[in-house]
Amino acid sequence: MEIPESMKSSLQEWNNGNGIDLESWIGCSGNFSLAVGYTTLFWPEFTHFDGYILRADFSESSLRGFEQQNAGNRKTVEWVMNHLHLDSIHYLGCEDISQDKLIILGNALKEIYEAKLKWQFPEHPCIVELYIPKDRENFSDYQISFWQKCHETGSA
Repeated sequence: MEIPESMKSSLQEWNNGNGIDLESWIGCSGNFSLAVGYTTLFWPEFTHFDGYILRADFSESSLRGFEQQNAGNRKTVEWVMNHLHLDSIHYLGCEDISQDKLIILGNALKEIYEAKLKWQFPEHPCIVELYIPKDRENFSDYQISFWQKCHETGSA
């Protein structure tokens, strides 16, 4: 995996300047509680409900509200219900957030979601989108979401 540019100098400082790779760094810096928590992002639970594919912890009242707001546009409803702001993975103001980390993380999540959705719902192909804002310093706008291909305009 590519090391984000914003991490290279701090990783190089490890081991008396000899550096450390990402996997070894995790072994030195991480903890099991965070690892368990990250499973909710890196292998999320999805469910099929009323013709939608959604995160398993969805709120039916939110779903119905978005249906009303979006005049039944199922693609938009699925996108909104399933979206995740990448900056919300950690606390507001997390000091090491950067666009290179968000892009690497977002691309990894995109591949993971594509694989899991295809495996779990082979009869319901989905499109996974990593949204990267035009203003790449606007960290709160980096998002990932998905919807079913059958909900694309003109094919529903």
